[in-house]
Amino acid sequence: MAVIDIVERPAQRSAAPQDSTALDTFPKLLLHHAATRGARPAVREKDYGIWQSWSWSQVADEVEALAGGLLAMGFRRGDKVAVIGDNRPRLYWAISATQALGGIPVPIYQDSIADEMAYVLDHAEVRFAVAEDQEQVDKLIAVKDRCPLLETIIFDDPRGMRHYAYPFLHDYETVQKEGRNWAASHPGFFPESVAQTRGADPSIILYTSGTTGRPKGVVLSYDNLLKTAKNALDFEGLGEQEDILSYLPMAWIGEHIFSYAQAHVAGFCINCPESQATVMTDLREIGPTYFFAPPRIFENILTQVMIRMEDASWLKQKMFQFFLGHARRVGTRILDKEKVSTFDRLLYGLGAILVYGPLKNTLGLSRIRVAYTAGEAIGPDLFTFYRSLGVNLKQLYGMTESSVFICIQPDGQVKPDTVGPPIKDVEVRIDSDTGEVLFRSPGAFVAYYKAPEATNETKRPDGWVHTGDAGFFDADGHLKIIDRAKDVGRLEDGTLFAPKYIENKLKFFPFIKEAVAFGNARPYAAAFINIDLQAVGNWAERRGIPYGSYQELAAAPQVYALIKDCVEKVNRDLSTEPDVAGSQIRRFLVLHKELDADDGELTRTRKVRRGFIAERYRPLVDALYSGADTGRIETEVTFEDGRKGLIKAELRIEEAATFPAASNEQIRLRKAS
Repeated sequence: MAVIDIVERPAQRSAAPQDSTALDTFPKLLLHHAATRGARPAVREKDYGIWQSWSWSQVADEVEALAGGLLAMGFRRGDKVAVIGDNRPRLYWAISATQALGGIPVPIYQDSIADEMAYVLDHAEVRFAVAEDQEQVDKLIAVKDRCPLLETIIFDDPRGMRHYAYPFLHDYETVQKEGRNWAASHPGFFPESVAQTRGADPSIILYTSGTTGRPKGVVLSYDNLLKTAKNALDFEGLGEQEDILSYLPMAWIGEHIFSYAQAHVAGFCINCPESQATVMTDLREIGPTYFFAPPRIFENILTQVMIRMEDASWLKQKMFQFFLGHARRVGTRILDKEKVSTFDRLLYGLGAILVYGPLKNTLGLSRIRVAYTAGEAIGPDLFTFYRSLGVNLKQLYGMTESSVFICIQPDGQVKPDTVGPPIKDVEVRIDSDTGEVLFRSPGAFVAYYKAPEATNETKRPDGWVHTGDAGFFDADGHLKIIDRAKDVGRLEDGTLFAPKYIENKLKFFPFIKEAVAFGNARPYAAAFINIDLQAVGNWAERRGIPYGSYQELAAAPQVYALIKDCVEKVNRDLSTEPDVAGSQIRRFLVLHKELDADDGELTRTRKVRRGFIAERYRPLVDALYSGADTGRIETEVTFEDGRKGLIKAELRIEEAATFPAASNEQIRLRKAS
């Protein structure tokens, strides 16, 4: 276990390249930071309630020791190393050590079931795996026979594995000890190996979420990641003084670009929470200056705020509602440095003392210089809520294949319904026939691993890459994403149907966790709803509504009435948008179980697999369009211990009120209010 104290890096380790033009790989940047800012913190981890810190020089030593251990175990240049677990310093160092030796790291989602893990291990031809703990080791052992190339498993946390006597299983500390012995007998091996890495080399293989099929391995080079990371940092003026909370899955491109790529480019510190359960507490303690989260995280934070306000006194609730209303009127204008009356500024300042400041401090957002959301569209009301509090939240647009950054909203030009203009060195165009967004940039991926046909379908010879998203540019040159191009459809009467757009509006409500909209080639739009157990449970307890399970709560008549009110508010909102006014939700049902990645209904990044859900719940979809009052379903579920079971249910189908399309004058008055 590392100590809290920061130790200066030994002088003899200053073999990092000093010419900035040579800093074209992460291992080279690591040695550069160790030589130039060796005493500055590079990574922190909370363990047993205590934050521990490692400096850049300490990190370089830790990585060198692991690299030596890998070589002693037979590692060869070009080998693939799977990295599996929560965000832990040692797992980040495993990525660094692999790259320093000319290998390719392959992060795997820590909540992957064994079959999903086996697919990636086999497809990526992984020889070594570095796992966090017993849970991940057990899954690796279970699939090892199906992955003939997997030879060695290294584990970080030894708890629960005292009696594991497998010859291929090795303790992380033991490997590092062997690595230090290797370094003693092979002086200079580490800087020499690092010097052989080149910007055009493969840096990492990240697997897509597999929304429509098997995940694809996206090969990204150092040039891809470093150039886009630097351009984005320059765009926001971010540097080595930043702090970021590293809590999202390491196998996700968003986590990799912010907590690894940009941290190496700028030299700032990343902070690993103690566990997923303590993320919000750790967020408050760190108070990051730079923050990234998908919309669902911001939705969860808002849900917690609203639940806590229900527990507050009548006076506090009234004060919160008053100042929040004022913030929604003027907060975003103040943040964007627009002209606001002196009275409104003074009132907003009072709100900052009484409400906004304490709320941001409680949420851990008081030091934020810039926060991003991406991955899917965020509801405009949710987006405006954070900006009205003074949080500089922006939307960006990107994907694994682009090394994330395609578009970012500039300060002073932040809109709730766009993702901003393309950033430096990125070109974007809209296909005139299909409306699909295409891009060309330094971050465009090298290829899909072992999938030349899929690569050629996505990446053209001239460098233009198909995103699969439908969108257009507004009058200010900002890109607006409508939906996945393949998901945008039409109702029977020709009305535009954009399911994700409708689903995002539904998910703004704290009572709705997930939504799946249907309507393409149908007479009207309909929806499945997943309630948020915590938010609805809290609401039900306050009203004395008894329930013993998620299924009972979801079926309660009072809950149906609550969700119906949310659906009808969305319908009223849709009625003010001419293009989609005809796709209001006429019928809906509340599902008897939560949609789950283990059941194949969501991806590991919690994206809805709409086609899979439509097929799995076909009897319920048919019932929504048959005029029936109920729908029957028998569903197989996967329990946490891997066992399978069946849930039978008869679900009530509810009619929702729809509204005539609003006139231009009504729309104008609504916006003015």
